[in-house]
Amino acid sequence: MRAFASEAEYGVRMAVQEPVTGFAIAVVREDGRWRCSALDSSALTELDAAITELGKLRSTGAAFGLLAVDDEFFVIVRPSPRGPSLLLSDAAAALDYDIAADVLDVLRVDPPDEDDDAVWPEGDLEILADLGLPGGELEVIVGEVDLYPDEQLQMIAQRCGFEAEFSKLLDQL
Repeated sequence: MRAFASEAEYGVRMAVQEPVTGFAIAVVREDGRWRCSALDSSALTELDAAITELGKLRSTGAAFGLLAVDDEFFVIVRPSPRGPSLLLSDAAAALDYDIAADVLDVLRVDPPDEDDDAVWPEGDLEILADLGLPGGELEVIVGEVDLYPDEQLQMIAQRCGFEAEFSKLLDQL
């Protein structure tokens, strides 16, 4: 989350990074089997860190990251040679979180106005379609604004077929 120290204390406005809570999980499907592993916590604050961590997986199958940030929103990151496919569950998060702003930058989407309190996703709703989660169903999950991001990601894991692996890792985190 972006926070600013007082101008009197520093003489200028300086951004100070507040701690971000949540989790970052890499999901890999190879030879018909799912595997989930924790990503470095820097993946929650820096999109480049998440992409770099996922790029190290070297999987021949599907590989993507699920990032749940501060019980506020989630990001799905799916690296490819053409550049990452991305889905941000709430575009308004870009007003308060650098990683969400980074996602919108990569997508070349302007952040919403501060006065706009609507929740809408930005990015590729078809990001997991080849894994059994069509865009329409993902849109319904993202639209469940009464759920926390970890609950939404649990629904995604269940629909794609890696719920057991996902839940086991979450219990360890």
